[in-house]
Amino acid sequence: MSSAARLRRVCAAALATATVASVGGSIILSPNISSNDRGSGPVLEALRSKINDPYANVPSRAVQESALIGASQANPLDILVVGGGATGCGVALDAVTRGLRVGLVEREDFSSGTSSRSTKLIHGGVRYLEKAVFNLDYGQLKLVFHALEERKQVIENAPHLCHALPCMTPCFDWFEVVYFWAGLKMYDLVAGARLLHLSRYYSAKESIELFPTLAKKGNNRNLRGTVVYYDGQMNDSRLNVGLACSAALAGAAVLNHAEVISFLKDEATGRIIGAKIRDNFSGKVFETYAKVVVNAAGPFCDSVRKLADKEAPSMICPSSGVHIVLPDYYSPDGMGLIVPKTKDGRVVFMLPWLGRTIAGTTDSNTVITPLPEPHEDEIQFILDAISDYLSVKVRRTDVLSAWSGIRPLAVDPSAKSTENISRDHVVCEDYPGLVTITGGKWTTYRRRCC
Repeated sequence: MSSAARLRRVCAAALATATVASVGGSIILSPNISSNDRGSGPVLEALRSKINDPYANVPSRAVQESALIGASQANPLDILVVGGGATGCGVALDAVTRGLRVGLVEREDFSSGTSSRSTKLIHGGVRYLEKAVFNLDYGQLKLVFHALEERKQVIENAPHLCHALPCMTPCFDWFEVVYFWAGLKMYDLVAGARLLHLSRYYSAKESIELFPTLAKKGNNRNLRGTVVYYDGQMNDSRLNVGLACSAALAGAAVLNHAEVISFLKDEATGRIIGAKIRDNFSGKVFETYAKVVVNAAGPFCDSVRKLADKEAPSMICPSSGVHIVLPDYYSPDGMGLIVPKTKDGRVVFMLPWLGRTIAGTTDSNTVITPLPEPHEDEIQFILDAISDYLSVKVRRTDVLSAWSGIRPLAVDPSAKSTENISRDHVVCEDYPGLVTITGGKWTTYRRRCC
């Protein structure tokens, strides 16, 4: 389905009432606003200057709440966004920089859920490229193209929170050397002009120098060398909060700890025209009106949809992604390690992170809960996956902390079959006035939102 086109049509409908054109993009530090957005050049420059000003003050919570309360049926918001993760904050920033009146509410805190529990990578997806080639899957290839295009853009937009990171793939026979070298060169080729750095082969001796804890033998096989390629690394929670703050500075009414408890509907048409919201700090309940409500609640988007229609079919297949934190000596600063083959066929990363090492991730069925917890078998799975590739003893007692995030793998509710669950995002309007956007990768949040 043409999901991006659907959301553009929603924005275009709201833009028609705001008398501005639907051209632009959502970027954290320097919004890419065209000359058609927000009218004249001075207005554009003032907005850029405000967002880029390190001393600019985000309006207080009371001011943000007042702006939401002030949106009436006679003078509604153009868009009300539900969910303060990467997608929700991205939608809010994109919409407000186009000149729309925007509100955003988040039940907990910004980036308190899945968007702060990622692998901290901005990446195209090496394993998706492998699936695209061997399964002749154009959808997977398109996802990789889009992600690689966005990867460098996100790094350029927030260089204080994102950077390129070399990742090492160990090879224990010569076939693996050829296979991974060829595959990662294809990854470079697909990146094209957005390439961060060229991948290259390192001998076993060079590899040990670069990654001292790398095992010289794995499963009774000698290390033949490694192939190192580059992806991006980010501080996901800070990047998410930066999006929320940028949206607020641009004029959006952004409110955390505010929960949608029901929708307001037009009595004549049944169309959703707003929401009843509870301030979870004060307990106060208020109403706000909007021409369009965008449901960007991640794994909880089905709960939001069921507020509109109790019979709405589920469109989320939740998956548990667990990561663990290990001491810094597990990996050198500035070099990651990829375990290319685990028991379930997934890729496991081991990456330097804020003076420690993070390792993950798992991919297993789970139930949706506000505070997901990592299970012991998932922690042990990660430890087992990395143990064959390291010369240091991997111990359970070395695990400093662990977290679990719920991936909202999306199923198109209008599709006839759910056999092929997409790793891409889905946008649908299965109830008048309520647009749901879910799924996808952190890396491609901008493409989902614009």
